[in-house]
Order: sequence, then structure tokens, then C-alpha cells
Amino acid sequence: MRPSFQPSLVNDPFGDPALLVDFLFERRALLFDLGDLHALAPRKILRLSDIFVSHCHMDHFMGFDWLLRICLGRELGVRLYGPPGFLDKVQAKLSAYTWNLVARYENDFSVTATEVAEDGAARRAVFRVQNAFRREGEEALRIDGLVLLDEPGFRVRAAFLDHRTPSLAFALEEKSHVNIWKNRLAERGLPVGPWLQGLKRAVLEGLPPETRIEGPDGQGHALAELMACLEISPGLKYAYVTDAVFHERNAERIQDLAAGADVLFIEAVFAQALAERAREKCHLTAAQAGWLGHRAGAKALVAFHHSPIYRERVAELAAELEAHFRTGAPPQTPS
Repeated sequence: MRPSFQPSLVNDPFGDPALLVDFLFERRALLFDLGDLHALAPRKILRLSDIFVSHCHMDHFMGFDWLLRICLGRELGVRLYGPPGFLDKVQAKLSAYTWNLVARYENDFSVTATEVAEDGAARRAVFRVQNAFRREGEEALRIDGLVLLDEPGFRVRAAFLDHRTPSLAFALEEKSHVNIWKNRLAERGLPVGPWLQGLKRAVLEGLPPETRIEGPDGQGHALAELMACLEISPGLKYAYVTDAVFHERNAERIQDLAAGADVLFIEAVFAQALAERAREKCHLTAAQAGWLGHRAGAKALVAFHHSPIYRERVAELAAELEAHFRTGAPPQTPS
């Protein structure tokens, strides 16, 4: 099964947290956290449609300035999501600059920011370049099940974790995966190409069998006829967990969010020998991260957010993570 999404960390495991999820068949991408983005090519930044921020510590939010710098000339806007108080943080960032010459911009690039509370109560506001990024259109809304983004092909769900401040974890869930059988298309004299995105959307949106899909020749083809060229299977799931203290409530929420994830991206800041230091700083150890991945039934783990003290000892963290992920052995607090 060829995946629809391609997730990758923007920085190495010692750099600021940021996870890019590229759409392989569209000029679009999602971003989880806004750490340092200078390693991300501008062409990829310009694909971003939605950005999910765990919390506003500097290493998770400083990339907002670079994002804004790159995107000022684009036509489309970008949507941001964050924890309580997020609208004020976005407004403060934008208010730090002088916008007296914005009339020269022909586009009206916008930032639409949404902050969500643990009970699903949320607030949303828009910041537009041609209004000097003043906060406008603020509205209250509810986000059921903490599903921040819900589209025909996928959803993004959040969970609240304790980092001595609310820190959001996220799961990206592909609802179904539509695979194209090229040989069956060829039997019907149809080539592969961009037109297949319309076919996939029709399937994911559950359109009726008589729906006509425009082919590469400009002719309409019945969806029912084209279904024979498709294989539909369960979608992939990716989870992103960072900046959380190790205790049972967080563990339960991580388990629920990341259950069955194909890949769990999870912080592993310290080795278990420094578990007390990790607790004081409200972070996970490699052993704790591995055990949480096992408990969630994740198929694979990718660790990040390592403390720089392990730069020459990264194998130590990797071995500890793998041992607890493979065996499910609970991490032991050093005496």
C-alpha cells in the first residue's frame, strides 16, 4: 500500500520539535509544532495549510516568525491550532511588527487561529495582512471529541497532556486508503494522472455509484465502473507526543490517542537514569517513551527532542527506547 502521507521530522532529534506531513499526491502539507523551521525549504513551507501547536514554549513556537516571513506573499491563508490562550500568543507575535506598508501587498494572506480547551470549548479569530493583522471575526465554537480538522480523507484529533501547562498531543488518522490498480485502468484504456484525485475524493466522500468522474480525455466515467480499478483498505495513523510529564493520567491519554498508530513520534528527552530530572522538567525518558509506545500498540516509534547531553550517546537512548518498546517492561525509577 502506497501511503498518502509522508511524515518526517524537520530537524534532527536534538533540534526543535516540528513534524512535517507531506501529501504525496497534492501540493499540501501539515505541520505539528512550530520550532525552528530554517531547515525546511520555503517551497515546503508554502504548501502548509494547517499547523498544530502543542504549546507555546519557545522551542515549539519560535518558527512562527519564519513562517510569516515566507508566507507574506502567498495568496492563501494558513490555519493554526493551539491550547488555551493561543489567540493571545498569535496576536502578540503579530503585534510585535510594524505593518504601516501593508497596502502594497496585492494579496490578503491570513492566519486563522483556533484555541481549544479541554472540554471542547474553542475560540477562533482571523488576522489578515490587509487589516495590519488586527484580530477580527472572533467567534466561540465547540470542537467535539477534540477533532480539530475533519476532512473526507483524514482527521486530526488532539489530547490534553500535563506539562505543568496544557500541552497538546495529536493523531493524524487517514479514514480509508484508496489504492489504484494501474493494470485495470490500462485494460479500460485509461492512464494514471491527476484526474485520479477526483476519483479518490468521490470514493472518500461516499458519492453515489452513478456519479460521473471526468477522465483525462474529458469524458465522464461512472464511479461504479471505476470502482473495479480500486482497492480500499483501512487508512494509516500517525501520532505525535511531546512535552509531557510521566504519570498515569498522561499515560492513559497517550494510549488512547496513539492506539494502534502505524508510527508514533514521541519525545525521549533523558535516559531512565535521569528519571527524576525528567520528572522535574515534565518530560519523558526513553524508557517511558518505549513503554508508552508498547502500551498504545504502536507499530513503530520515532524518538525526538533529545537532551543535548546525549549528543555523543544517542545510541544509549535508542537502545533503552527499543528495549521497553519491544518487551513492554515498565520503566523503573532509579533508587
